[in-house]
Amino acid sequence: MHKLELEKRLFKEGYRYIAGVDEVGRGPLAGPVVSACVLVDNKFLKNIDNLPELNDSKKTSLKNREKIFSIIQENAVSVGIGVCGVKTIDKINILQASLLSSKKAVLNLSHKADIVLIDGKFRIPNLDIEQESIIQGDAKIAIIALASIIAKVYRDKLMTKLDTIYPGYDFAKNKGYGTLYHREQIEKLGACKIHRRSFAPFKDTKNNY
Repeated sequence: MHKLELEKRLFKEGYRYIAGVDEVGRGPLAGPVVSACVLVDNKFLKNIDNLPELNDSKKTSLKNREKIFSIIQENAVSVGIGVCGVKTIDKINILQASLLSSKKAVLNLSHKADIVLIDGKFRIPNLDIEQESIIQGDAKIAIIALASIIAKVYRDKLMTKLDTIYPGYDFAKNKGYGTLYHREQIEKLGACKIHRRSFAPFKDTKNNY
């Protein structure tokens, strides 16, 4: 349950635009990591309680995620998306790629945030905006939960599209996570271009595409 204490306090302190940032896709064996940044003002925040089952994306049903996604897109001051693909993940590691995708999401906003609230314990490097990192922020802070939902809906749709380009792994269903079927198909087909070669299962596999 998001009680909005932090957001309300920040607006009372004079912040005009507050951004929440979260990423999706650190754990999968395939596909990009996606971050979303949702920028809100006090007017939007007053309507947050009307959003259905507002929670982090993993605890919200698909139906409600889609509904909340549309409401955010229509009413937030701005929404930014940041994506880092598998080449970047393999080059700089998944943590750094997650932070980079978060930075891209913040910089893709149409308005500059006065403060950025980030899920987790790490701050975004080289970002010239005030930041506060919050462990389990997607379960505590409303606008981080909003960002979590945007990121998940965006990435899920992307993985469904990639399933048509790289068939055989069931990306539309598993979204790149290491399900039993996915791992069995890797053994059968080998790795494709969107598998993360720096992750253990793929270090010795060959590219079939």
